[in-house]
Amino acid sequence: MSTARLPVSAFIIARNEADRIGATVRAVAAFADEVLVVDSGSTDGTVAVAEAEGARVVYNQWSGYGPQKRFAEELCRHDWLLNVDADEVVPPALAAEIGRLFARPGGPERDAYRIGIAETFPGEGAPHRLAYTLHPVRLYRRSRGRYSPSPVHDRVDLAPGVRSGRLRAVIHHFSVRSLGDQVAKLNRYSDQQADDLAARGVMIPTWRIFVELPAAFLKAYFGRRHFVRGTYGFLTAMNYAISRHLRLAKHIERRRRSGEG
Repeated sequence: MSTARLPVSAFIIARNEADRIGATVRAVAAFADEVLVVDSGSTDGTVAVAEAEGARVVYNQWSGYGPQKRFAEELCRHDWLLNVDADEVVPPALAAEIGRLFARPGGPERDAYRIGIAETFPGEGAPHRLAYTLHPVRLYRRSRGRYSPSPVHDRVDLAPGVRSGRLRAVIHHFSVRSLGDQVAKLNRYSDQQADDLAARGVMIPTWRIFVELPAAFLKAYFGRRHFVRGTYGFLTAMNYAISRHLRLAKHIERRRRSGEG
């Protein structure tokens, strides 16, 4: 292992991300000893782009977010793992902050760290200072935490007693290629969510269909601060609201077909 690199395995799951994964791999390859991409059948050159940037690419048939990331965890060489998605980029400030953790005598103080994931919309080089930001665990020891096996709930389940730290710098999340692509992506995800509700035996009351869309729009536009992005923020908030409506509509439709609704 090069002394310039950290004892960290960065892993990425991907499918048809040739336009974005190059920047993702390049950013983590600058400091992580290993970069692993688990591809689920790309047809657009994703594999070639990732390998050209120094990643090891392995194929695994898609079985959901949790199972795919668990498969990746098993293949990583190091105990310390960093998960980034194919539409995310680790900026230099975050790479430097992670480097300082491992430069401490004895290494990082905690066994897991939460990292902000900040939305970055088309035309933006970096997230807006008020951008909506999630703080999931993304840097962690595999021996002290693993991804949930859920096909739709993307989270690390930590071992009992593990307290996570929180890093200051954030990952830049380029989730929106275009409004049309966002609609298609959210529509696919709403199918998976409806399937997950059925698998878990969850039944959402039918009356919610009348309030789900406007409530979801307000949540995105104000609660997630899409309003700071002007017209584009309004449009992305509408897309989010439509996706939540579709999730519930598909759930109700499945119940009707099975005679439960």
